[in-house]
Amino acid sequence: MSQIQIKDQIPTGELMSSGHFACPGCGGSLAMRLVLKGLGPKTMVALPACCWTIVAGPWPQSSVNIPLYHSPFETAAAVASGIRAALDMQGDQETTVLAWAGDGGTFDIGLQALSGAAERNENILYVCYDNEAYMNTGIQRSSATPWGAWTTTTPAGHPEARPKKDILAIMAAHRIPYAATASVAYPVDLIRKVEKARAIRGTRFLHVIAPCPPGWKTSDDETIELARMAVLTKIFPLMEVEDGQTWRFSMEHPGDPVEPYIKRQGRFSHLGPREIGQIQLDVDARWKMLERRVEMGI
Repeated sequence: MSQIQIKDQIPTGELMSSGHFACPGCGGSLAMRLVLKGLGPKTMVALPACCWTIVAGPWPQSSVNIPLYHSPFETAAAVASGIRAALDMQGDQETTVLAWAGDGGTFDIGLQALSGAAERNENILYVCYDNEAYMNTGIQRSSATPWGAWTTTTPAGHPEARPKKDILAIMAAHRIPYAATASVAYPVDLIRKVEKARAIRGTRFLHVIAPCPPGWKTSDDETIELARMAVLTKIFPLMEVEDGQTWRFSMEHPGDPVEPYIKRQGRFSHLGPREIGQIQLDVDARWKMLERRVEMGI
């Protein structure tokens, strides 16, 4: 697809200003910009503690031109559910209520509220921008941190020893109407999924890979390329799941070797050929499992 074709498929309106507090190269700020392009101005955001608490700016200023409600760390989905109920009481069926949280507030601290909202099938869109650690508080590991990664709580001598939690499968197990993964390196795919989710009633979940230069120990200008490599290596497949049963890939994944992706990130600099080989084996095994889900609808 040419750059002109891509540009034609991305809405031109902007609901996010340039005067925000994100780090240079922040994948999370780009994720918000693209999601808001897909949702439009009739959107309200519930925002728990995360990098975006800072990026948005202190009240009464905000870098997003929509109503934004700061919530406690663990309550993004619950607060979004309450906002949705209030709008319904007012007869407002047009406004999309967006819960926006990082991986810490989704995979870990906010999982109970998210699970409760999903079990009730609350009419909200929940987006997790995933930078694979608690970046706002100093790069501590979360259950989204990949195996082998350095963080301040999993130092090089004792790196992350557990695999990344499969949050997409967890949400699919709730049999919600729509769940998907997306990458800031594929804006057309991301916006298409946002627009699709906006048109669905019930709980919708979008998991967006959003590289973090300070936490991943990469250069500011590598964010898009790393987000693309995560997809092309099958480390972060782009998928959709409908009603918890119909799984499908939303693009082709060539299966590039993981080694170049791993070696570009300083958080993996302590890993040797044996550990990188193990990551490749794990990625290949998970891919086979996903293929079975797509084939069998499980």
